[in-house]
Amino acid sequence: MTAETAPPRPDAGVANRFLELAQAATGRTPAVRLRAWDGSEAGPHGVPVVVLRERGLLRRLLWHPNELGLARAYVAGEIDVDGDLGDALLRVRAEAAAVRRAPWRVRAGVGARAAALALRLGMLGRRPARPPTEAALTGSRHSPRRDRAAVAFHYDLSNEFYQLILDPSLAYSCAYWPEGTTADLAAAQRAKLDLICAKLRLRPGDRLLDVGCGWGSLACHAARHHGARVTAVTVSGQQHAFVAARIAAEGLDELVDLRLQDYRDPVGGGYDAVAAVEMGEHVGAAEYPAFAARLRDLVRPGGRVLVQQISRGAHRPGGGAFIEAYIAPDMHMRPLGATVSLLEDAGLEVRGVEAMREHYGRTIRHWLARLEAQWPAAVGLIGLERARIWRLYLAGGAQVFEDGRMGVDQILAVRPGVGAQ
Repeated sequence: MTAETAPPRPDAGVANRFLELAQAATGRTPAVRLRAWDGSEAGPHGVPVVVLRERGLLRRLLWHPNELGLARAYVAGEIDVDGDLGDALLRVRAEAAAVRRAPWRVRAGVGARAAALALRLGMLGRRPARPPTEAALTGSRHSPRRDRAAVAFHYDLSNEFYQLILDPSLAYSCAYWPEGTTADLAAAQRAKLDLICAKLRLRPGDRLLDVGCGWGSLACHAARHHGARVTAVTVSGQQHAFVAARIAAEGLDELVDLRLQDYRDPVGGGYDAVAAVEMGEHVGAAEYPAFAARLRDLVRPGGRVLVQQISRGAHRPGGGAFIEAYIAPDMHMRPLGATVSLLEDAGLEVRGVEAMREHYGRTIRHWLARLEAQWPAAVGLIGLERARIWRLYLAGGAQVFEDGRMGVDQILAVRPGVGAQ
């Protein structure tokens, strides 16, 4: 019988020692149960069980006692959760907050005890290597070359994988449930696309620029259902190949002009409408004023611009250490008001803002459920480590929107001029 399958020993072992450290750091009983590699268990019952699978876990956390260290341990399988991952994340986050509130003398004392425990358990050693699944971008931040690499890291993961977790339209952005509706994800994404087209007042023959078109959900919807003539741009090679095939299959060749290019490259002008759906997060802080001015210049006087974008509090502009390392490097978000100001400073007149935060938690819950339901297929497509990355990303992502730590909004603006309304 291995240590992992041995009966738990609630009165002794590694789990108890970790529990004692946690209690010393927070002054309370941890809100999760612990199970260690030696079979020992400790902590309350009826809550998620955090499983400490490997001796090297503490060494990793001693080198990186933060979100990134925990994420690396989870991705590597050194730590796991028996029970609801989202619930466990909430509880661990509360424990981390309690540790941060503890006096520095308490934290220093616990750190010394942790080092002593690591020494007794033979866990001390050199800094663990950075996992190969982490992003390692080079070059100037938000240069076109580096932006292409950042986009490729996230969006070129696997078209088949995104088909696995998204709705059939492959809309990779917040869906929209009109008040009182209980539609499935596909219907909610159609409702979001209709909402965008309605706000842009698209009519047959109108010229729409879709900046960062993803897998073509908005471009194809606007062309097919509203008769718009769409120019769609992306810097993702895999997305470009997918959308090109989709346009051909849906017979939209005469209405959709697909381009593999950066938004900063020439793309014409005088558009009746411009949309940037959850693309502005990838632009960068220093570059956003020029991005906003570019949107203004691309639309005709009186034309409409819709930006759907994620927002964060003033003191947490990035995606966090885990997001930066494993999901979307170089992301930058800001408070909603700051984005509105940047669009206005560029010469756009903001006509309306619609908050959709609650809808994003619901959207991500659907994506997570699809991932869990098709877990073996997901592992087969992207490998176990990356599948675990996405499980952690989606479980945590749903929470941050549900808790109000992040928001998402549709900002509608008009370029002043004749016919503006």
